[in-house]
Amino acid sequence: MPELPEVEVVRRGLRRWVAQRTVADVEVLHPRAIRRHLAGPEDFAHRLKGHRIGEPSRRGKYLWLPVADTGTAVLAHLGMSGQLLVQPHDAADEKHLRIRVRFADDLGTELRFVDQRTFGGLSLHDTTPDGLPDVIAHIARDPLDPLFDAEAFHQALRRKRTTIKRALLDQSLISGVGNIYADEALWRARIHYERPTAGFTRPRTTELLGHVRDVMNAALSVGGTSFDSLYVNVNGESGYFDRSLDAYGREGLPCRRCATPMRRRPWMNRSSYFCPTCQRAPRVSS
Repeated sequence: MPELPEVEVVRRGLRRWVAQRTVADVEVLHPRAIRRHLAGPEDFAHRLKGHRIGEPSRRGKYLWLPVADTGTAVLAHLGMSGQLLVQPHDAADEKHLRIRVRFADDLGTELRFVDQRTFGGLSLHDTTPDGLPDVIAHIARDPLDPLFDAEAFHQALRRKRTTIKRALLDQSLISGVGNIYADEALWRARIHYERPTAGFTRPRTTELLGHVRDVMNAALSVGGTSFDSLYVNVNGESGYFDRSLDAYGREGLPCRRCATPMRRRPWMNRSSYFCPTCQRAPRVSS
């Protein structure tokens, strides 16, 4: 599933190719792609026609397109395989094309939502005074947001009394950090994923946040992480950060710091990758 860097890459592409364009027509080709818009496909299309798309926005892994002067926004749920692609009008339809948005200009391109597994979709929502779709108003700011409050995050860690990877994936505490980048940041910080948050000092929290930002910015610089053809940017290009991963997916390979074989452990229906030497497991209280 796309994480913050992948979603940010898509947002930047939409800002370049879609922002400030007026919608001429919307074609919904599969009802599941619009299922979160409870009023249905015809209402979705009707409420977009004739309106200008504003500056694409993101909070964590959530991406939306404001609909200018309406107090609404199109929220994109990418799911496991959703793609927002900008394609020429005359390009052949993708096999799993679900929604097509045409624009009232002569730029020659349209926006397509393609989703092989149909877990994702688009939906229209009212926005809060801050411009967020109301259904994600509870989502915390992400660590790349200039207004992210590091001190509030540290205090929340101390109060939460959970383990650090659970905290990093808790969207009410910090958004945008998924399984891959959590493992990468924890490896860089030499912290085991089950370390309790109650014992984190302020300097330790600051150091970890620095690694979270570093790994996300590194991924952004090469277009995100892509393990197969399902994640691409708006031009259909895959990211290359998987070639630089230090922890995720490296079970049995030598740790890049100490050469100890990396390990993988099942964790919350996912996997955690770590170095047993560099990332010592916390002691279990007797």
